[in-house]
Amino acid sequence: MRKKIFYFSSLSVILACFFLFTTTVYSASIKERMVARIPTINSLKDQGVVGENNKGFLEFKGAKKEAKTIAEENKDRSRVYQAIAKKQGADSTLVGERRASMIANNGKKGHLFQKPDGSWYTK
Repeated sequence: MRKKIFYFSSLSVILACFFLFTTTVYSASIKERMVARIPTINSLKDQGVVGENNKGFLEFKGAKKEAKTIAEENKDRSRVYQAIAKKQGADSTLVGERRASMIANNGKKGHLFQKPDGSWYTK
């Protein structure tokens, strides 16, 4: 009986450490990728090629330059929104919409943003 308890508690600790480690590494790699893309994304925003939509994602508003970069950024944003939603017990769409509002409020003059009604404006 003692062996079983020791075995299960040891296994639980090992699994908890594994999940904590992989979650931390996974989160760090997303953050690193997103930070590395900032200069490219800001350049595309400065050119009016992409804007921030009302769901918290980037959207093309001009020629589709750097399409891979934008797709990767939106994929990582989606993962982040899902992780936040899971922690808060909320819907990831709502998390994205809240983030979109924050991005628009803090956004740079001259960049494109989408209002909740779907219309676009330049700040």
